[in-house]
Amino acid sequence: MSHSDGRLSMDLDPLERGPQDACGVFGVWAPGEEVSKLTYFGLYALQHRGQESAGIALSDGERILVYKDMGLVSQVFNEATLDSLRGHLAIGHCRYSTTGSPTWENAQPTFYTAREGGLALGHNGNLINTPELAAMLPPSRGGASTDTEVLTNLLADEARSGSTVEEAAMKLLPKVLGAFSLVFMDENTLYAARDPQGIRPFVLGRLGSASDAGGWVVASETAALDIVGAEFVREIEPGELITVDERGVRSRRFAPAEPKGCLFEYVYLARPDTTIAGRNVNSTRVEVGRRLAGQHPVEADLVIPVPESGTPAAVGYAEASGIPFAQGLVKNSYVGRTFIQPSQTLRQLGIRLKLNPLREVIEGRRLVVVDDSIVRGNTQRALVRMLRDAGAAEVHVRISSPPVLWPCYYGIDFATRAELIAANLSVEEIAASVDADSLAFVDLDELIAATRVPEERLCRACFDGVYPIEVDPASRGKYLLEKACGTPGGPTLAGTKK
Repeated sequence: MSHSDGRLSMDLDPLERGPQDACGVFGVWAPGEEVSKLTYFGLYALQHRGQESAGIALSDGERILVYKDMGLVSQVFNEATLDSLRGHLAIGHCRYSTTGSPTWENAQPTFYTAREGGLALGHNGNLINTPELAAMLPPSRGGASTDTEVLTNLLADEARSGSTVEEAAMKLLPKVLGAFSLVFMDENTLYAARDPQGIRPFVLGRLGSASDAGGWVVASETAALDIVGAEFVREIEPGELITVDERGVRSRRFAPAEPKGCLFEYVYLARPDTTIAGRNVNSTRVEVGRRLAGQHPVEADLVIPVPESGTPAAVGYAEASGIPFAQGLVKNSYVGRTFIQPSQTLRQLGIRLKLNPLREVIEGRRLVVVDDSIVRGNTQRALVRMLRDAGAAEVHVRISSPPVLWPCYYGIDFATRAELIAANLSVEEIAASVDADSLAFVDLDELIAATRVPEERLCRACFDGVYPIEVDPASRGKYLLEKACGTPGGPTLAGTKK
């Protein structure tokens, strides 16, 4: 999975994956800067949010160019490509598909002609009224296969009818339901919009000081601001549209704020060095580990994390319990999504492409193994077997999130409810299924308390089934808009001349 934060714990081989976030988005308005390279580095910091495809749209004030392809950010772009993309304004996107197939045709930013120029758009999240929005398109604009493409078409059509892009967005966005952190642009202006619930994170930063011309950056996470040297200014508010051009930053509200930030961002999705709602994610995860130790103590010799996403909670568990912390598992950082798929024979041999135990550390020891979540249980089952084979005397699994019981319709591609192990087995049955001596999850109340965000301002639907935006079953489904899936193509460079 992620190369940027080493989040390889969810699968011991590339066929077994954990929760996937929809995407990462980035935008920059900075005359005089190499905005293509700033966008590249911003996307690199957001790589963990999507590894299927990557793209950058850029404008020099005269035309918009879009370059995108399948693969990781570092595979799609090179120095020569970035040097050829010159301008003062850019948006970028790294994708994991939650609506539409993982194909080149569905890579972002999307691009369409609007007025006499162009419109490019990138989207993090998932819409829940996509069929209704698609029905608003004229027949000539039909055939969209993603919610992002529908949005881009609607914005472009509204702008072509005589509205400015800003006016078009103010008309369209109140009609859009679901999770969306959007970056979009015309030839001269950067736009950013966040859904009224603020489900996915979204932040605004400044390049340079307030006294000079500087520039502005929007990004899915504060870690992307850090990597390009931008100063965090504030979160983009739920229900807010931001416009950035030579006149500076302007803000308009298209809907009242009803904050429901995603709780799973704190558990797994966000980088540990990111800050959400004023709370550092790593600090939250360490605190969850402390609370987990208080709730579910056990007599053991060592606390070991499942690297890397289980590490902060394991540190907290060790601190609170007084049990020594140790690295008992080694990960291979170079196994990612592009690794050749193993044959069934190799899988049956118990290949360890991503994790391997340190026998000298764990042999004869009673272990507390801390991980961030359990989805299907396959990873934990293989992990416990691996540790027992390496001589562990006992294996006690502790999970730093509550059981995942319900699917997400707002931008995380969980397994279906039928596949979620916690939706079908009790905690004791899960422990028996993965062959752990004991297994326990942190309570939902304790996880919420660790975030320091009031419960009513969080979306907890995957844990408690309470969805902040009602979801019509007819609007569900990753391939809802597709009559047939496309096939991957090559990199594209597209543009318009005003």
